[in-house]
Amino acid sequence: MSSNIVIVYHSGYGHTTKIAEAVAEGSQGTLLAIDAEGQLPEAGWDLLANAQTIIFGSPTYMGNVSWQFKRFADTASSVWFKQGWKDKLAAGFTNSASVAGDKQTTLYTLFTLAQQHGMLWAGTGMMPSNAKSAHRDDVNYLSSFAGLATATPSDASVDEIPAGDLKTARLFGERIRQVTARLA
Repeated sequence: MSSNIVIVYHSGYGHTTKIAEAVAEGSQGTLLAIDAEGQLPEAGWDLLANAQTIIFGSPTYMGNVSWQFKRFADTASSVWFKQGWKDKLAAGFTNSASVAGDKQTTLYTLFTLAQQHGMLWAGTGMMPSNAKSAHRDDVNYLSSFAGLATATPSDASVDEIPAGDLKTARLFGERIRQVTARLA
């Protein structure tokens, strides 16, 4: 794993962790979990400070990021004040139970956080799977461009995340790794 790319995320039930792991697989990035109290492990802030790219991830709860992710974002104001993440590459992802579920609001919240910090943003760069012949396990079936969007039914275990969403997450990670290398 590379500390060049750090995936900082919160997961309430494990589904977002599984997506983060797929993003990490594709990006060869380092996972950095936000805990149940909205805090990072001791070395987390240093890891983010030294990263070239930060990928933000949060489940979509009630149409936005989780409160734990929001607490992390609010705490990052001390980084903002020093412009510590300025010109780093940023990207984002979210997962929720509904196919739509206002995921775009969560992605725009992650985008806005990145813009507040003066970061550069990369979206999915993937064509949608939106033809009549499309299936739920196709790549980018949810047709998201601003960031990675995945959906796991509310009664599904972490092992029941659609294969297409996991593949999309790996491809998203690969794209972010490629853009990071291009900007290096």
